[in-house]
Amino acid sequence: MENENNNLKAGELELINSYTRRTLKEDEVYAFSVVLCDNETDRDFERFSDSALKKLEKLFVGVTGVLDHDPKSNNQTARIFSCSADKVSGKKTSDGRQYIRLSARAYMPRTESNKDFIMQLDSGIKKEVSVGCSVAKRICSICGCENGLCEHIRGKSYNGELCCKILDEPTDAYEWSFVAVPAQKAAGVIKSYKKGENGLDIEKRLFSGEAESFTADEMNIIAEKIRILQEKAADGEVYRRRLEAEINKLAAFALPQLKRDVLDFITDKMNAVQLENLKKALSEGRENSIPIKPQLAVAVKNIKTDNNAFKNI
Repeated sequence: MENENNNLKAGELELINSYTRRTLKEDEVYAFSVVLCDNETDRDFERFSDSALKKLEKLFVGVTGVLDHDPKSNNQTARIFSCSADKVSGKKTSDGRQYIRLSARAYMPRTESNKDFIMQLDSGIKKEVSVGCSVAKRICSICGCENGLCEHIRGKSYNGELCCKILDEPTDAYEWSFVAVPAQKAAGVIKSYKKGENGLDIEKRLFSGEAESFTADEMNIIAEKIRILQEKAADGEVYRRRLEAEINKLAAFALPQLKRDVLDFITDKMNAVQLENLKKALSEGRENSIPIKPQLAVAVKNIKTDNNAFKNI
């Protein structure tokens, strides 16, 4: 949060009063500026795209501020009445891009009950903030693959480039919150709306064992991942059946005494890697086995012939 003069700028009181039930006077209002988020890579190795920040400047107008992402009515502290995504002249991100931040103006009424809170804002005690929002896309910065459908790992470097997830196409802005430790160094950000969680991946949240609702966008992501997993599972089943057929042929030669139903029972318990190892072992056993000469060849070799029958009389 940026501390500055509390005096309202031209036209701001009118914007504020568009959210109030009665018209407030200037001395009844406390206004301040806050940096909600930016396009820098955060502590979770995620960052907003420039276009996402531009869309968020509209989504956050009118959104209420709370404490520690706890969406209780008594935790509401302020409301945003204007917001903009701005380039900061002469400042670059850690990877050399133009630095852009999402700045907002927020207000709260001047009352006896929040006098101490305003003092904490002015003294810099209440400073760090983060935002709660949802996005339709999480794009790998290395390959451009969307929503975790690649093998690249956040926080790991590939050919000198740090992998992160680019948050794109925001669909909703839930709230912004005063927190002690934000994910983003300059402001702070959480990407999922879950009390006590700082942006866990959908998969982790799905298998966490805790009851939780997902947004429509997140359910679409889950459905797409399930579809892809089903396709991969079908391909894997075809590959497995081919492996089993090859193993049956090799075993018939290398282990003729092993009954087929026993072999099927064994292979059914194996995964693909184990089946590959079994196939390899049977193949090597066949190649290294001593060839058996047919009995007819031995008999022919030991026959003594009498050529007298072919001599001329």
